[in-house]
Amino acid sequence: MSLNGQVAIVTGASRGIGRAIALRLAQQGAAVVVTATTKEGAARTADEVTAAGGKALAVKVDVSVVSEVEALFKEAVAAFGKVDILVNNAGITKDGLLLRMKEEDWDAVLDVNLKGSFNCTREAAKIMSKARYGRIVNVSSVVGEMGNPGQANYCASKAGMIGLTKSVAKELARRNVTVNAVTPGFIETDMTSELSEKTRESLQEQIPMGRLGSADDISGAVLFLVSDAAAYITGHVLSVNGGMYM
Repeated sequence: MSLNGQVAIVTGASRGIGRAIALRLAQQGAAVVVTATTKEGAARTADEVTAAGGKALAVKVDVSVVSEVEALFKEAVAAFGKVDILVNNAGITKDGLLLRMKEEDWDAVLDVNLKGSFNCTREAAKIMSKARYGRIVNVSSVVGEMGNPGQANYCASKAGMIGLTKSVAKELARRNVTVNAVTPGFIETDMTSELSEKTRESLQEQIPMGRLGSADDISGAVLFLVSDAAAYITGHVLSVNGGMYM
């Protein structure tokens, strides 16, 4: 699954799933533009890429702000000449039961998770359509498919990403641009590492495979979808959840 000579933008790549995706794509030869909401966060992952012999650019960006996204793509093209791959991974949560959810918490999550994906996808589409080549992967979530109490905003944003994926896939297919989604299940992160053993066991009981996933499980799925092995796959939602939702 070589990506030699390709250029990838990975949003929300300072840690967790985004970091794993950036590192995986770089390992396969892609130059990677790493974004985060802080320059320091983006630089940490970019430094890991360059330390391993890869090419990387760190960019601070708020994906919900159109002007910042436009600047991101201009900077990427100035540095590497093109953009072949976009991974929309940036996301936030502001959980709460519906009756207690503040309007600003709803708006914030939809702005980053869904509008941010739209902003980046639209900019990528301009470049990829002209080049008649591109790979876009949206990192959604299993809860966007099945729902989850206390996460109406997050679930709506992630379900929206699936709809965005399917619609844009149809629009860009004749330009040789594929658009797919990955829906991670419960994944080992900094947050889950702090859970009690009882809580972890409760989570694992919901998963037929009996374990939480890893960030590498997700990065492997993303690598497949951006590679030539998936050249005839578009509009697909790839579930990576250990069987917890089928």
